[in-house]
Amino acid sequence: MTRGKHEDSRLRALAGSIPDGHHRRLRGVSALSINGRPPAPLDKWDPTYCGEVDMTIAADGTWYHEGLPIRRKELWQLFAGILRREDDGAYYLVTPVEKCLVTVALHPLIINDFEVEAEEGRTVIRASLNAGGQFPVSPSYPLRPEPKANGAAYISLTHGLTALCSRAAWYRLVALADDNHRISSDGVSFSLV
Repeated sequence: MTRGKHEDSRLRALAGSIPDGHHRRLRGVSALSINGRPPAPLDKWDPTYCGEVDMTIAADGTWYHEGLPIRRKELWQLFAGILRREDDGAYYLVTPVEKCLVTVALHPLIINDFEVEAEEGRTVIRASLNAGGQFPVSPSYPLRPEPKANGAAYISLTHGLTALCSRAAWYRLVALADDNHRISSDGVSFSLV
């Protein structure tokens, strides 16, 4: 199956409309981000809706364009950095000039692993995302069970996004839990059931 030249050029145009100016302003500033790059100011962009792009994010976190997986990791990671969920519950790729609807099967991001760190005298569990970013499990980024994934946990992130545990990350998290199936991170206890 091959992509049409029109759709390929539309995908390239969308990627090309992501400005890099905010990256220069934020270099050296520590900010949480979905893809490990300085975060795009999605809350400041209010572009015109331009329709649906034939892009889907499968339940396993694989990004597809026109039914084919996007093989270039750098490309879908770039798109992950401009993805947001809006009040209508739909997901959009957003640039300063346009926004396109994207289909998401379950959660748009996947947690690949967890790291346990000590910060200011307390334990913080950090979720490492498939898109390259890291977020602390905390009151701002809470952990919840996902009934649609056999109870595996997910965390809530910025811009209405969520990330579901991969199988390996879920097992690692379960191993960190106490006898009451709870983990503690950033001074708060979260239930895994």
